[in-house]
Amino acid sequence: MLGLYNGIFDIIYLSDSKNENISKGQDPPKEIVEEKSPDSEIPDPEEDFTADTSLLKAIENYRKIIESTKELSEKEMQDLDKICDEIREREIIDKDHEHTPEELESENKILMGPPTLTRFEKARIMGARALQLSLGAPPFIDIPKNATTSLQIAMEELDQRVIPITIRRVQPNGDFQNIPLFNFE
Repeated sequence: MLGLYNGIFDIIYLSDSKNENISKGQDPPKEIVEEKSPDSEIPDPEEDFTADTSLLKAIENYRKIIESTKELSEKEMQDLDKICDEIREREIIDKDHEHTPEELESENKILMGPPTLTRFEKARIMGARALQLSLGAPPFIDIPKNATTSLQIAMEELDQRVIPITIRRVQPNGDFQNIPLFNFE
């Protein structure tokens, strides 16, 4: 940190037009050298930054940005004051309330997502069922003559909707719905 400070100080120090004798390798005059402590830019940890002070600083910065873009008329200044007052009056939410995930229940209706299986759900179901079949699980259908792999059997079981599986679809807030396979189109 100190090295970075010294580098910035040297750039500012060398760019000063009053210090011509610095470039000649001489010491600068005493009035040119400004002593700054490296800790002067670090905010005091004991200084209390509350939501109110940060809001006031944000409103002040917003006002400066708007005012710096162009000269404002009397009407525009009144509108700016009104907007700043509205922002100042808004409720500050300090803490978000905990949400407990709940199961969304309906009578054989799909409340979340498309009414059909997504390609990801199909792939997951077929992969899991093909693994079960390859490990010796009994099939739920008569094995077709053209089926040579467990994946083909799993695909046929999925097409006939005979796999006893439930899909859980979850919303970003944690709410979920368990949908049996036979409810999908």
